[in-house]
Amino acid sequence: MKARDVAVQGVLAGVALVAAFFVWQREPSRAPGEVTVEDAQARSLDRLRYDEETRFVELSRDPRDPETIWVRLGNKPAKPVTGPAGVNAGALATASGAAEGAALDAGAPGRAPFDAGSLAQVSAGGPAGASDAGAHAHANAGTLAGDTETGDHAHANAGPPASAAAAGAFSAPVPPPRELRGNDVALKLFSRLAPLRAQRDLGVMDATKLGEIGLASTERGLTLTLDGTPKSFRLAAPVSGWGAPYLQRVSDGRVFLLGPSLLPDLEAASSRLVDRRMHTFDVDGFDRVIISAGSTSRAFLASGKPPGAVQLTPVSAPGTPDEFARNWHDRLWRLTPVELLGRGESPPGLPSAPAFRVEYQRGDKPVGELAMAKAPDGSWYARTEFTPGWTRMGGGLEPLAEEALKLTAPPR
Repeated sequence: MKARDVAVQGVLAGVALVAAFFVWQREPSRAPGEVTVEDAQARSLDRLRYDEETRFVELSRDPRDPETIWVRLGNKPAKPVTGPAGVNAGALATASGAAEGAALDAGAPGRAPFDAGSLAQVSAGGPAGASDAGAHAHANAGTLAGDTETGDHAHANAGPPASAAAAGAFSAPVPPPRELRGNDVALKLFSRLAPLRAQRDLGVMDATKLGEIGLASTERGLTLTLDGTPKSFRLAAPVSGWGAPYLQRVSDGRVFLLGPSLLPDLEAASSRLVDRRMHTFDVDGFDRVIISAGSTSRAFLASGKPPGAVQLTPVSAPGTPDEFARNWHDRLWRLTPVELLGRGESPPGLPSAPAFRVEYQRGDKPVGELAMAKAPDGSWYARTEFTPGWTRMGGGLEPLAEEALKLTAPPR
């Protein structure tokens, strides 16, 4: 290549870099009539938090990888519930909602089983000092606490113990927050919030109008942390069903009408924003598979194209594809997680050594792995190079572990 050609290519590359820089710095395009609620550049956004009455969602950028977003899902303690004599139906609903909220992880079944017997501890007499009146509260204690003997009476005395009457509240255990890897939707959402824009600026409203649009007593909120400084906003509580995208800036009380596509992703964060992939590569991303079980292992040459299965051929017997290994790996590859555990979270009682392990290589370099282990309750858990922690795969996977032993056994 001539020196002139090299110079031309260098100039073109420089022009491309300059153009890319100006595109990055350029203010994003906006829809007609849009207004800016909070003017900030995307790289200034450190964290966003969405709050509801019983739960919260946080999104933050990984400081080591700007393209990785972490989604933190958590529940809030149930608020104390008091009321007149008789078990308050609202208290029961709150208790039930708190128990269901403990399942906020990745669309998985609840992590904190709901103890129906504990409902009998709900104060029927209201706040402290009303315990005498609560002694005559009418409730079906047989239904609440599972007491078949007292449940035969229509007006069983449900007077709570002294400690419960003094507390006047029901408190369900709150599981710790769960931190999961965000998907592409989470990354796009994070980028759309700085600068924060709305469809209309509605100005400052009086208390009556705030009540009409759901901002008077809402417990929903949005907090953007920009260069370490939190910016707080209140979100309208939906009057019915989906919607009510009204936002109030706390600093000056101005109200804005948000676009319709911003809140749904946050409201359904556990299903919309969480990356459920086990690997980032497909079946054509590796050419060698090493299966290990116990103290033995066996290597296979791999070839395949999505969406088909991977053909496995023992390294020790080239040219002889192993159909048993092919079928086994295809079943393993198609497994999907039932529940995603968060970063740093581990199932109780999980053995230190996995039942079997699969390593994926390409050109003799590792590209990924998968380890499977069985918990004392019979559930199987998997962990890969991409998952932030263990993932529950359900039960009934003993045949895969047994067949892994057969696959790794020395040939006879």
